[in-house]
Amino acid sequence: MKTFKLENEPKIETGFKTPDHYFENFSIKMMEQLPKNEPKVISIFQKRKTLIMMAVAAILVLALMIPILSPSSTNTKELDAAALENYITYQSNVNQYDLISVLETEDINNIKTGIALEDAVIEDHLSTNSNLENLILE
Repeated sequence: MKTFKLENEPKIETGFKTPDHYFENFSIKMMEQLPKNEPKVISIFQKRKTLIMMAVAAILVLALMIPILSPSSTNTKELDAAALENYITYQSNVNQYDLISVLETEDINNIKTGIALEDAVIEDHLSTNSNLENLILE
């Protein structure tokens, strides 16, 4: 085989030539070849987005309407005196000082009533009560 030297061999022409002023007028010619009326493109996901937005809006409207449409079952009932007295009696952490601190002066004056007890009734109660020491301490 013969050694091949690139510099010494004759160059081969490619055979391709660009016409004169081809690249200068290329964009103008390309725009002339494009169709004038472009078809309208409808996205597939556009309908899905619309449906999702409508579902979110419906859920939001329902969530805001629940408090208005649901019947309120917060009927306030007045406490009767017996229920309040039973509650205070059976609560071990409520003492007389807690009750006094909550009462107003009008309530305290209403509580003060004169009870006329005869001596015989008091003696009879003390004789039958075995916790006489507790009564004295209170």
